[in-house]
Amino acid sequence: MEPKPEMASCVLKTSPIPMKTKLLQQIGLSLYNTSHGFHEEEVKRKLEQFPGGSIDLRKEDSGIGILTLNNPSKMNAFSGVMMLQFLEKVIELENWTEGKGLIVHGAKNTFSSGSDLNAVKALGTPEDGMALCMFMQNTLTRFMRLPLISVALVQGRALGGGAEVTTACDFRLMTTESEIRFVHKEMGVIPSWGGATRLVEIIGSRQALKVLSGALKLDSKKALQIGMVEEVLQSSGETECLREAQEWLQQFIKGPPEVIRALKKSVSSSKELCLEEALQTERDLLGTVWGGPANLEAIARKGKFNK
Repeated sequence: MEPKPEMASCVLKTSPIPMKTKLLQQIGLSLYNTSHGFHEEEVKRKLEQFPGGSIDLRKEDSGIGILTLNNPSKMNAFSGVMMLQFLEKVIELENWTEGKGLIVHGAKNTFSSGSDLNAVKALGTPEDGMALCMFMQNTLTRFMRLPLISVALVQGRALGGGAEVTTACDFRLMTTESEIRFVHKEMGVIPSWGGATRLVEIIGSRQALKVLSGALKLDSKKALQIGMVEEVLQSSGETECLREAQEWLQQFIKGPPEVIRALKKSVSSSKELCLEEALQTERDLLGTVWGGPANLEAIARKGKFNK
């Protein structure tokens, strides 16, 4: 008797690695390695040849990190060096144990126009494209697995790879005049940073196919309608929008870091593991907070049903 598809999927995802070990490895674990023909140091050497811009990280005392895509002369397009810096910032955030939330935004009132065409033109072979794809999928998958509740703050345009980055966040906020657009088809390619896969999870396969095949311009009204974004902000200036996004995020990160981080890990694991493994992961995460300071304090307050 052939296994059902869902059973086959579970078998494929199950490994002999003990669940506790797998849980600890999940943060910082990349999708691709040399067994997939991916040679990270070689890719890094190529990307170093394309400078410009930076990825900036500010960690607030509130437990919110502010990650800024900073290359305004090119609409915050990702240079090769920025791709490398993005990975460096993800690794820094993996080690930020006090963190609870993260906002990703672009400098000077726009999000990102995707990849810098100078790098795209120079890395023109299918082999180069595959290597870059694996590098960015590795980085954005590690980003998704961060135990931080993340928000993409979209001002101006999020195009191509910039649109893909928004899908790696847990939530998206837009300003009234902003837009998200997956322009890959018009460039003769498809999303390569994992954006198509994540878009299906966010808005469903039918809507995702429309958005991708039509290279549709998602203004704030349309994006809200199809469930691409949570809210449209009232502010327009960069500083005001950032403040409004922080206020929006605060409602989800109230409480001790260990609890917020465990919640995020639990939800992340449910997206990647089959049911049995996800339940076991939830059990293991519970063991890190049950009987902990926040739990004991809440019980002492008798605050189980009172906010």
